[in-house]
Amino acid sequence: MTDKKPLEKIEGMIATLMQQMKIPGLSLTVVDKGKAIYTKGIGARSLKGNLPATPNTLYGIGSVTKSFTCIALLQLAEQGKLKIDDPVSKYINFKIGKEDKPILIKHLMSHSSGIPDLGIASVLIRRHSFPDTELFVPMSSADDWLMYANTAQNEIIDEPLKRFFYFNGGFALLGLVIEAVSGMKYTDYLEEFILKPLAMKRSTFLREKFEKEEDRMTAYATEKGKIKESIHPFDDLIYAAGGLLSSVNEMENYLQMFLNEGTFKGKQILTPESIKKMINPMIKVPQGVFGKTYYCFGLGRTEDFFGETLVTHGGSTAVSSAYLAFVLNKKMGVVVEGNVGATQGGIIATAILASLLGKNPFEDYPTLRLESKLNQLVGSYQSFKGINKAEIVKMGQQLYFKDPEQDCPAFPIIPYTDTKKNYKFWMPAGINKFPCEFIVDSKTGKISFIFERGVYHKIGPIKPKKKK
Repeated sequence: MTDKKPLEKIEGMIATLMQQMKIPGLSLTVVDKGKAIYTKGIGARSLKGNLPATPNTLYGIGSVTKSFTCIALLQLAEQGKLKIDDPVSKYINFKIGKEDKPILIKHLMSHSSGIPDLGIASVLIRRHSFPDTELFVPMSSADDWLMYANTAQNEIIDEPLKRFFYFNGGFALLGLVIEAVSGMKYTDYLEEFILKPLAMKRSTFLREKFEKEEDRMTAYATEKGKIKESIHPFDDLIYAAGGLLSSVNEMENYLQMFLNEGTFKGKQILTPESIKKMINPMIKVPQGVFGKTYYCFGLGRTEDFFGETLVTHGGSTAVSSAYLAFVLNKKMGVVVEGNVGATQGGIIATAILASLLGKNPFEDYPTLRLESKLNQLVGSYQSFKGINKAEIVKMGQQLYFKDPEQDCPAFPIIPYTDTKKNYKFWMPAGINKFPCEFIVDSKTGKISFIFERGVYHKIGPIKPKKKK
């Protein structure tokens, strides 16, 4: 990034996001033209003792692990030990699906099996990280999981490749396939054939190895807007779906492997043909910020990210999170990791990539452009002489209109567009769209809100409620 000004602005955005979202610490690495140009830790890897986050801090990367699992399967396919077009039932005791159109390995790799979420991650994350919310579903072994999954025939909505359902349980099944085919434990296979060749020596799935490391995250949970120390969920059943812990320094090696068509420092992890398979669209997913988006094998793909193909995957364990994003054609990529479940890594990573592509992310990136617009509208409002009062509040990327003097729900206010010059919004009213509008005076900066018969003028920030 030759021009430092965009990066300085993004650093400011990161600091603001961390404060707003209550993110104790995060780490990131940025690669451009095949070289790391920026690697940094920001904030605290542990609030106790105020220990700083570093590029070597180990975080749980959640579902970014899914791409590792797909690499293992493609390696085994390259060796002729399985075919990704094989039925899953060929290797493990998996019984559900339509007889004439069975669920294949590639369907689980791409969330295109037609099976919806069956809750394996919810059950096990609660069990390990939020024990007060235990659900008491029998799920303590692979046999338990297969027994549970095999009762879900009636949950199948569509035949394979017809509907996208993000299915964590499918990757738990794929982990069992890897074990059945390789004759090794999933974690041993990953370490031997992926982590070691990539010099990811500190990356691990195992609690005992993680806890020996000094530079490791403390996991934090967000509950009702407050942060509290928690526990990372270690469990064999969720390793293949989201169990890896790594640092951005070691994840940079993983990123470089993709940018070099499957090779890292002369060691071939996958053939170029298998890398192409990994990022080939398998099923369309709900439209993203930049238009057409697909799920491939353990990775997502956006067709038009400022004219380039963007490959991404996020991950969250509810107490840690990560985001991987890269543009193969430009040999550029970003990895972001943090020690809460919502580190906003997707916004950070893609904003950086936009700046590397010569864009101003605060003007050209729809998400950040909308964020900037909404933030200026939040506040306390009142009508003529202060007779009627209102609050415009923001939760996530959504504004709400609220009467602070009435015990009634807040109403969502939805923008017609993300452009900064258009301040026309609407509220849902049954099947109708009720129009409303903000007026921003370009000279004075004063803001007014027009809603039905009333005009409300912004008078300042929302004042915190007094405790009774």
